[in-house]
Formats: sequence, C-alpha cells, structure tokens
Amino acid sequence: QVQLVESGGGLVQPGGSLRLFCTVSGTIFGIYMAWSRQAPGKQRELVARITTDRSINYLDSMKGRFTISRHCVKGALYLQIDSLKPEDTAVYYCNKEPTTWTWGQGTQVTFSS
Repeated sequence: QVQLVESGGGLVQPGGSLRLFCTVSGTIFGIYMAWSRQAPGKQRELVARITTDRSINYLDSMKGRFTISRHCVKGALYLQIDSLKPEDTAVYYCNKEPTTWTWGQGTQVTFSS
C-alpha cells in the first residue's frame, strides 16, 4: 500500500513563503500528482496538478503564487507557496489523480497576522 507523507507546513507571517514536501512510498512515474487543501469547515479543494508530461494546472486564485514540481526518481512532490494570504490557511495534502491512494496526514499551513 502506497503511503504519503506531507511536511513543511508551519506558521507564516503576511507575505511569507513556504515549501511543502510530499514523499511517496511507491513510484510516481507515469502518474498525475496533485496538491489539495482543506480549510476549517470547508471541503477539500484541488490547488495544483502536474501531469506526466509536466503540464501544470492551478486553481485560478493560486496562479502566480503557487508552484508545483515533482522529482520522479525520488518519489517526491513539492509545492512552493509565496505571498501567503489568510485564505491559504489549511491542511495541505498530496495524492495522485484522478483516483487517489489513501490520504496522508497532511501538513498544516497557518497564516499568522
């Protein structure tokens, strides 16, 4: 069973940046990967997707601030978040698409005013 471990979250001041990490216990070659997030009281939403040919899609509100990347040999997925906003406060998860593996614990990102 593939395991997902997210890390890199934390408390960030206005305008700050974070780099999130996802380690996958299995291969991610030939697999679409994505980052999602779930804010308190809201449903999980997809924020960025990267395909096998490195095509990238972002939720419109994330364009210009979020950067997704992958390292297939390492089985790793990354998300760079710049110019953090209050609405970015959420637990961030990685997974494959369109069908998912069992979700990991996620990593908490909190905007600090």
